[in-house]
Amino acid sequence: MIFNRDRGKQPPEGEPNRRIAAPWKRGENAIPTGSEQSLPRFAVAATDDIGDAAAGLPELAPARARLALADALSASQPVTSRARFAGRHDTMAALIAAIEQQRAHVVLYGERGIGKTSLIHVFSETAREARYLVLYGSCGVEARFDDMFRTFAEQIPLLYHAGISPTADEGEHNRSLAGLLGEGPVDPRELADVFSKIVGTRVLIVLDEYDRVADAAFRRDVAELIKNLSDRAARVQLVLTGVASNLDELIGFTPSIRRNIVGLAVGPMADAELREILERAEQATALAFSPDARGLIIKMSAGSPYLVRLLGNRAAGRALDDRRQAVGDADVIAGTEAVLAEWNAGLPRRVQSQLQRTEVRNAWPVLIAAARASGTPDGWFGVHDAALEGSGLEAGAVGKTLDGFIGEIDLFDREDGVGGRDSRYRFRTQGVAQLLGLSAALARAGR
Repeated sequence: MIFNRDRGKQPPEGEPNRRIAAPWKRGENAIPTGSEQSLPRFAVAATDDIGDAAAGLPELAPARARLALADALSASQPVTSRARFAGRHDTMAALIAAIEQQRAHVVLYGERGIGKTSLIHVFSETAREARYLVLYGSCGVEARFDDMFRTFAEQIPLLYHAGISPTADEGEHNRSLAGLLGEGPVDPRELADVFSKIVGTRVLIVLDEYDRVADAAFRRDVAELIKNLSDRAARVQLVLTGVASNLDELIGFTPSIRRNIVGLAVGPMADAELREILERAEQATALAFSPDARGLIIKMSAGSPYLVRLLGNRAAGRALDDRRQAVGDADVIAGTEAVLAEWNAGLPRRVQSQLQRTEVRNAWPVLIAAARASGTPDGWFGVHDAALEGSGLEAGAVGKTLDGFIGEIDLFDREDGVGGRDSRYRFRTQGVAQLLGLSAALARAGR
């Protein structure tokens, strides 16, 4: 039933239905009146349609620049295409060589925000162009081996199995290798038996964020699968990525598979690579970062592509708000301060007030060193780790300072060491380390 929106009921017979146009369809240059004018509005439609003609500044194309900025300097999502990817040429070349020439399984590891997921997405695109069958899975705390690898098997067509003729009837075309697995939980040996029969292609299975897996059995099964696939020279290789400072942190001490694995550390990006990120953003948006702005962003990022994208995005956004094409160092500072304010506001009020206390601010160097040392998968670090991060204090003095922030000022958790192992510390509230790190970066830049 069609209702007349003027009357709230069906129109009389013979009278045409009068539809009231939606506000955004009252004319291309329609301008809201009254209180509507003071409310913020989206600059770009969800369909990515651009409407710059009504903006009055077609030479700047602000809506188009905002859309391009969201793609070129997005800090909340990984880079998924080579057109937006910058740097990491040596790491990408080493990853391809490990897969193509050494036929090895690969583990990518590094700190958070260093660009591992972006790298693996672009690598996957490159591998698909070479006719690899790439299967991607993001691991979670509750990841289970049987569930995840059955899903992978469902994505591999049965026609790639050596026992199926290329001229098989139409019914075989819609089946997958999952149909060859038993009804019970699949184990690494059974899976390797099936995968070893793959012909006509090579399969890459990506397990992203592997450090998040909490199930020890999952990790043991993955190690066993790697060993079985390697022993059978199967055309299936695994690529694991995760937060870790070394290979053992991510896969544990597993001597039986070390010869089958190539570990690639993903470290901080060089200044030239970070500059390339901003240059690509300039090309995409027609904005221009001043030399001072570019240098300030690179200095504060300390090799982190995540921070370059975040700070570059905020600075460029301020320039667009002012209808400017030039992004200056004042935009970078204001954008960074806005990010810090947002992060601080996201902390509990209790923690916000604690960070303002005199004794906490006097211990700033130790806290910054602790923030840098806390970039482990579980956030735990030792006093020697913090001392190595440039606190200027001996490990004993660092531990004494951290112990002073347990109790009344409860910034840290402490886990006492056993069997000769040193005590460990962790920031009690998630987000404090990130806030301290960026605050220190702003301070290092002399602002």
